[in-house]
Amino acid sequence: MPLPDGIEDVAAAAARGDPAALDALLVAVRPEVLRLCARLLPHREDAEEACQDALLALARGITRFEGRSSFHTWLYRLTANRARSTYRVLRRRWLVEAGGVPLPDRADPRRTSVVAGTRLDLLDALDSVRPEFAEAVTLRDVLGLGYREIAALLDVPEGTVKSRIHEARRQLRQRLSGDPEPGGGRR
Repeated sequence: MPLPDGIEDVAAAAARGDPAALDALLVAVRPEVLRLCARLLPHREDAEEACQDALLALARGITRFEGRSSFHTWLYRLTANRARSTYRVLRRRWLVEAGGVPLPDRADPRRTSVVAGTRLDLLDALDSVRPEFAEAVTLRDVLGLGYREIAALLDVPEGTVKSRIHEARRQLRQRLSGDPEPGGGRR
């Protein structure tokens, strides 16, 4: 479900400080933000928590939207980052509640759907690569943004985006296949 027509104008008005525009913007983008969070997080409740976090971040940070990229692209970046952050918080909370028992290396197929298990594995793997690699590959492979959009959003050359995505995919493949990474983990 794409964002409604005219959303760029509403976002620009909200960025200038118009409270009515901000309210309208939050209502208009909520379904798309929830859909994006659900693409990353395995459980509906987690996606809803990430959605609320992303909407709060949008409300607090809309004045920093400068229009260098489309609002749609900016929103995707914000949402992807908040969903990944929500996952890290949930994982830490689980560790505390489980008394320090670490999460299993792989999702238990008897308790977790294949899709949910794959998302958990991907989120764990994304946490193991450098943040700029994780962000670029998430924007491209999970949220479907084009290289040019990502380059504008991250304010780096398109070649840098391609390089980061290539390296992220290599590291993610290695992590998801269970092969030990030469050089020992996060760089």
